[in-house]
Amino acid sequence: MDGPWEVKVGATAGAVWGRTEQQDFRSRVRGTLLGLAVGDALGAPVDGLGIDGIREAYGAEGLVDLAPAYGRRGAVTHLTQLTLFSVDGLIRAQVRRDTGAWHPPTDLHRAYLRWAATQRDWGPDLRRKDDGWLAREEWLYARRDPSKALLLGLADTTMGTPEAPKNPGELGPEAAARSAPFGLLVGWEPQLVAQLAVECAAQTHGHPTAYVAAGAYAVIVHALALGESLDAAVQRGFALLAARPGHQPVSDALQRALGAVRQGLPGPERVAELCGAGTAESLVGAAVYCALVAADVRHGLTLAVNHDGPSAATAALTGGLLGALHGETALPPAWLAELEGRPTILELADDFAMEMTQGPALHSPAGASPGWLARYPRA
Repeated sequence: MDGPWEVKVGATAGAVWGRTEQQDFRSRVRGTLLGLAVGDALGAPVDGLGIDGIREAYGAEGLVDLAPAYGRRGAVTHLTQLTLFSVDGLIRAQVRRDTGAWHPPTDLHRAYLRWAATQRDWGPDLRRKDDGWLAREEWLYARRDPSKALLLGLADTTMGTPEAPKNPGELGPEAAARSAPFGLLVGWEPQLVAQLAVECAAQTHGHPTAYVAAGAYAVIVHALALGESLDAAVQRGFALLAARPGHQPVSDALQRALGAVRQGLPGPERVAELCGAGTAESLVGAAVYCALVAADVRHGLTLAVNHDGPSAATAALTGGLLGALHGETALPPAWLAELEGRPTILELADDFAMEMTQGPALHSPAGASPGWLARYPRA
């Protein structure tokens, strides 16, 4: 079960970060999390609608701006909620490592169980001191159409693994869509980023194609966060996938995405064709396509929502890629201004960037900042 987590990896504890590098990294972290959330929010009102229904509701061009969902403009779905808990789990893993315990999938599983509590409880339980600050954010206590696979996978405390996964037939995209934060572990080797994404995906989405798609997506984000082009990032994904059993459906989906770039102007039919049945590998491929052909972030995200496939997941995956590629300043300001939970997302993004670049100044086996431990308890 321990596998690569026996190896001393993780935070860039021994790296020296200059101010420029820290600023660039923080911009990409913010861009990834905000981009994913904005894409999610843009797609939420039309999730489940075909292109004809979207045009009937929003005009011939389809949906080109935020629209109401869940009672407000800019509302996010469970995809953003879970992504935030992925970030929380990664920070907690780094903090808990001071105790000598080092098994990141377990820390992520605990984070996902905290998310599951937000789907059951009316609000935060302030008596649970070990939950940390994110689980006390009241706006997260809202059901935003989580899939059955998520609720079943996290219905008890047993953690799924690739060897004994939860929901072994589940092919949905939710695990891939919460995997962008793993790609932001820029001090890790790509194969370990992929491994962590795979192990955490198997906690709810146990089909090999679903968890390998999560690993591929995380590796692509990882390369983008390191400053590589999207083409180069996808090629890195191919190289890593080749050595992993069960990779072929994911590799094929990415290859179809690259091929589609050369097939003329992008449009709803091409995106819908790439989305296929809405499985994880197909939506990762569609997101890569939308990001590759995007003239800018707005264009890429509107392309990702206006089609016959799952709009929220496709746009969330696309937004994560574009945000990692371009940083936060490339995102449409008017959309960010209305985004649900934006202060929380920014606070968490900045905490993650600070932990990954300056973690040793915040905590060590010898001592820690009380404020940091209050936010991210070791327990």
